Amino acid sequence: MAGREAGNTADDTSGAGATPALGHRTDEVPSPVPHQAGSPEDKAAPGDGEQGVEAGQADAPHPHTCTCPVCPRGTRAAHREAQAAFRARRDALAAGEGLPAAVSYSAGASRQWISDELTQAAREVGARARAEAEGWYVLLWRRTLYVVWGAVAALFLGQVATAFAAGWTAARTAGLLAALLGGGLLTGAAHLHGRRGGVLAPVIGEDNRLSTSRAVAALWVLLTAYAVLVLAGRLAFASGDGERDTLIAGLDLARGAGLVTVLAVTCAVAVVVRRVVAVRVQGQRLQKAQAPRPRAADLLTDDSGRAHFADTQYVLVSAVAVVYALVRLARRPDQLPDLPWGLALLVLVSAATYLASKYAEGSRPVIHAVVRSREAGDLDGPIRTGDDIEIRGAGFLPPSARTPDRLARMVVRIGAVHVHVPLVPVPGGFTNPSDTTLIVPVPVEVEPGKAEVQLVSAAGVETNKVTIEVGD
Repeated sequence: MAGREAGNTADDTSGAGATPALGHRTDEVPSPVPHQAGSPEDKAAPGDGEQGVEAGQADAPHPHTCTCPVCPRGTRAAHREAQAAFRARRDALAAGEGLPAAVSYSAGASRQWISDELTQAAREVGARARAEAEGWYVLLWRRTLYVVWGAVAALFLGQVATAFAAGWTAARTAGLLAALLGGGLLTGAAHLHGRRGGVLAPVIGEDNRLSTSRAVAALWVLLTAYAVLVLAGRLAFASGDGERDTLIAGLDLARGAGLVTVLAVTCAVAVVVRRVVAVRVQGQRLQKAQAPRPRAADLLTDDSGRAHFADTQYVLVSAVAVVYALVRLARRPDQLPDLPWGLALLVLVSAATYLASKYAEGSRPVIHAVVRSREAGDLDGPIRTGDDIEIRGAGFLPPSARTPDRLARMVVRIGAVHVHVPLVPVPGGFTNPSDTTLIVPVPVEVEPGKAEVQLVSAAGVETNKVTIEVGD
């Protein structure tokens, strides 16, 4: 994460001469971090009236140099400053700089002190990231409206451009009115869910990522709703009984069977996938951690950001089928798009492939072995209190939980003692913990004899237990 987000973006000063909005700070002092001394959370909880004022400030226009706590740009700048400070602190400690003389006498003490320092800094970065995500949602819901009404404007311009040759027809009027009505409904929904992404709120999963299954289902729902609204508009403008009968017959199942089948299957896949993921997470068979915020790439990638075949083919095949259905609706606006069964079957196969991949993905972390960690020059011997042990296995760091604040939450249970995994920095990252190995000390509180070792991974999932023998 640190490598991808290196470097701060300079603030836009084009509006430096503008008068700042009331209540917005334009100085360069970063806003208070949640859970720190002096932050707004340390004060008494505001009343409903104060919450309304804060919400109004978040929705109000902000100058480019604003750094108030509710300003999206201010929280973004504060997050980047915290990231830069964390990277500088990590690299300095990795080089041995800033280590107090009181702990430099012991490798174990210095490692623990460094880990504690990085843990505090990582928590600050995590708090800044959450504040930035909340501010980003305020900007997102307006941008989704731009996309919605941009699509309506594009439809209008396309109709005007093609009307020069064929003339303006009742079907064009019905299509434009259906788009306006649909855009109005989406605008109302976006306003109600402005704090959760606006129009995108229904397709954002519990892990704060765009859900591929929900997005595809929403695409087919929007297509079907638009087609029905077009037919309703045509029916409202129909002048003769024969035309009305033709439009009503356009809703027959015989003509829209392919579309209805695809709609039912994609919606069912969205519901089943949500249930499958929830059951696997609750059963600790799948490691999931919340993303900072949803991205468009989530539709085509897995939690680690790598391109995922099942997701990509599902989105691609569905998008092609939707484009075909829109073309059929434009050519025959008096009936539901008659999706050919060959194309409908292709979508169903794609949906089945996607669903099967959801059943197959994921695994819980596992410990393979626990051995005594031996430094160069040490003698071989049994595990004793004060020694370091090396835990070997797989899946300790799931792709969605590799941020520093997540790594700082990893805990190893040695008997009844909980040992936090120390963060060991190197320039650009950490050597401990890693996805397959991690090293922790055996504290003196561990009683000699047999003790069970178990890891709580960065995603909060428990591994299997491995028994070790702790010597006197």
